[in-house]
Amino acid sequence: MDKRSKIKVNKNGAFVAAVCLFIFVVQLTARGIHKRPLLSDKYIALTDTVPAKAKDKKGKQTKLPAGGDTAKLNKPDSTQRIDTLTISRDSIDAPISYEASDSGVLIIPTKDFILYGKAKVKNKDVALDAATIKYQQATQLVQAYGAKDTTGNPYSKPNLTQGETKTISDSILFSLKTLKGVTKNTYVQDGEMYVNANTLKKVNGSDYYGYRARFTTCNLDTPHFAFRARRIKLVTNKLAVTGPTTPEIEGVPLPVGIPFGIFPLAQGRHSGVLAPAFATSEDYGLGLEGLGYYQVFSDYLDVTTRSNLYSYGGWSLNVAPKYQRRYRYAGGLSVTLQKTKSLNRATYGYLTPEEFNSTSSYMINWNHSQDPRVRPGTNLSANVNFGSTRYNSTILNNPYANFQNQLSSNVNYSKDFRGKGNVSLNFNHSQNSVTHLVNVILPTVTGSIVTFYPLQKKEAVGTPKWYEKLGIGYSGNFTNQVAFYDTAFKFKQVLDTLQWGATHSIPISIALPQLGPVTISPGVSLEQKWYGQSFTRRWNGKSIDTIIQKGFYTGTQTSFGISANTRLFGTYGFGKKSNIVAIRHEVRPSVSFNYTPDLASGTHYTTQVDTFGHQLRFSKFDGVIPGAYSEGNSGSISFGIDNLLEMKVKDKKDSTKTDATKKVKLIDGFGFNSSYNLLADSFALAPFQFYARSTLFSVVNISGSLSMDPYSVDKYGYRQKTYSLATNGKLGRITNGNIALSTSFKSKPKDGKTDKDRMPNDPFMTPEEQQQQLQYARSNPAEYTDFNIPWSLSLSYSLNYTKQLQANYIYANLITSSINFNGDFSLTEKWKAGGTGYYDFNAGRLQQLSMFITREMHCWQMAINVNPIGLYRSFNITISPKAGILRDLRINRNRTFSNY
Repeated sequence: MDKRSKIKVNKNGAFVAAVCLFIFVVQLTARGIHKRPLLSDKYIALTDTVPAKAKDKKGKQTKLPAGGDTAKLNKPDSTQRIDTLTISRDSIDAPISYEASDSGVLIIPTKDFILYGKAKVKNKDVALDAATIKYQQATQLVQAYGAKDTTGNPYSKPNLTQGETKTISDSILFSLKTLKGVTKNTYVQDGEMYVNANTLKKVNGSDYYGYRARFTTCNLDTPHFAFRARRIKLVTNKLAVTGPTTPEIEGVPLPVGIPFGIFPLAQGRHSGVLAPAFATSEDYGLGLEGLGYYQVFSDYLDVTTRSNLYSYGGWSLNVAPKYQRRYRYAGGLSVTLQKTKSLNRATYGYLTPEEFNSTSSYMINWNHSQDPRVRPGTNLSANVNFGSTRYNSTILNNPYANFQNQLSSNVNYSKDFRGKGNVSLNFNHSQNSVTHLVNVILPTVTGSIVTFYPLQKKEAVGTPKWYEKLGIGYSGNFTNQVAFYDTAFKFKQVLDTLQWGATHSIPISIALPQLGPVTISPGVSLEQKWYGQSFTRRWNGKSIDTIIQKGFYTGTQTSFGISANTRLFGTYGFGKKSNIVAIRHEVRPSVSFNYTPDLASGTHYTTQVDTFGHQLRFSKFDGVIPGAYSEGNSGSISFGIDNLLEMKVKDKKDSTKTDATKKVKLIDGFGFNSSYNLLADSFALAPFQFYARSTLFSVVNISGSLSMDPYSVDKYGYRQKTYSLATNGKLGRITNGNIALSTSFKSKPKDGKTDKDRMPNDPFMTPEEQQQQLQYARSNPAEYTDFNIPWSLSLSYSLNYTKQLQANYIYANLITSSINFNGDFSLTEKWKAGGTGYYDFNAGRLQQLSMFITREMHCWQMAINVNPIGLYRSFNITISPKAGILRDLRINRNRTFSNY
């Protein structure tokens, strides 16, 4: 066998022998084991093929030494040689796995190995696929080539993958030791960036240099858009830097250019400048919106700073740090300062000398959540939204925030004492942007002791006695509250509105054995309230004066009660031929008796409220926290009935059973409740509360409730002691009620995904951040359009009625009715239009309307948002790439007009 000898194993031959031979050569050279040659360097003996015996020089059978080493039989002397272990320079530092569909050729003298036909080689994080792969053991160089089919078209081009970087080339020369290489006509994918270079040189594990390169974020072979540069440098997962660059669309160069380009490729969080968007407003002037900086301080903390600047002098600044410690806590703070300077339209008529209206506002948002596994039994959560009441009305292009009149906050800390008791501290805040009234409760301390059974034996034996189930508990709270108008804030006046109060309650209950299907539960409750002030209302001949007296006051109440409830079922069956199997009606009646002695009559008084001589009964603690007790003895019988109606039908979709059925709820619940006071001398029967809720055809959600007062009223709305049935023949009069309907329809998605699969799930995103993203998506629907759903429609309607006692102590009817709609539909496969709006039936007009139209352009997207109705009228046209690394490369046109 000479040096040109080869061992070739085809796919029908002894491929296992060739593989074993190659592995032995690789291991022999890698481990650097040097032994005395047997007969010639051209002969190789495999240790697993040497027989257990061998022949000596005379041809006799001789037993081999231990290990089967035949070298000891041919030694010229009797001196035993010791094998030595050294590391050769061409050794590999990790196993190499390979395969080929056609054949593998091993050239022993040059230590070259060639794979033919869909060859694959993998070493550490480097994987190579090609039609032909050649590996040189001495230099650890890998060469890869493609092939052509019978028609001359190329196929099986070399595909090299290292980590997240993928390349497809005509040819590859790559070193496994230095990770350097040169490729020809290469396509490289690094994250969202696609690069095509005539020549691409890899100088180390992360840096590439390209010659005559084209780079884009479009994944087509002929991209819709690209940038061409003579030279380019790529740093994996960091950035791409180019020299003079020319953009092109559909392969046609544009007559513009940029002197250099820097494209970030870093994955994950990294600090950098946030590019602004250009905006135009008739009231605010020209502006830059969103200019800011994102700073990463550590793995647990980052800060986003954004600002808006307008030519009329208005500005806003938002600083939003966010912190997160996995499995411990997460949260974020957002502080916004805003100075609005808008054009004063009154100056057009020369009515005022002021050319602009200037207002200052602020907003503070803080959210915090704690993982319950950090400190079991202890929890801290926060959702704070505090700011100027005029802040929401000055936000541009956000109709949802413009019509948000309520702000509220809640900070809660709770501690559980091994299930025996708990304590919590709450901070609450609410404010109304219409009335400018702000209420702050700081803090509310609540404590409770879990019901314990003093008569229960420590070691229960047999059935417990009825008296052993006697339970006693405790609950109490202490509250501070201040109220003020933010338009006339003075610290001294705020202190004057300070109220405090406390409530202590001791419930005593006992669980009696069931009497068949009826459950009876008697109980006693002791309660006392502490007050820090009292109110006295007096008629001065024209209006009512309120006298506030500071001090310490108490009110006590006790009650005794017993309740019983059960469940009744009725079923109506249909014939076998009917698709309806049966209808079941479940009735849940309940009745209870409560006795409450009169312990609060001493705090009540009568006062005239108007010039007609009407008088009302008041308590000294009406309007004082924690609230007043009712006067008079009460022996009330409370009663109510709840109903559930459902139907069982044949399930035609279930082919596993011939008699398969499914349940369909007709009415989820409907019923009423009321009470009758046996000890009252008047108004003994309480108003009836009716309710109903259902889901019609599993599509339409409907719910409603109303309150009906059985007593008649005079022409001013004050209750009379006679029943309405005796006065005008009616069962009663409706004092308040509401009806709500909602439904949504949409076509089947083209990709077959469900809503759960379609929605992204970020377990570390707080509910407030999810709400902010949802709010942004609502404000910019064209940027969040799903073309896989051809059409969708959502409708919701609400009707509310209430009879309110006005500040002048006259009752007035208040009716509100509105409808909300939201929908979109595909004009073509690439065009979609939609809109959302809010119609107020009281005002008889649309209060808010937003429309959009969007165009799907594969790697680009065009979005047009129009708000013709609302506090601000605006339109926005945006054309931008979909890729995140080019999100600031957009064509944007934005105009805003005020309706003030």
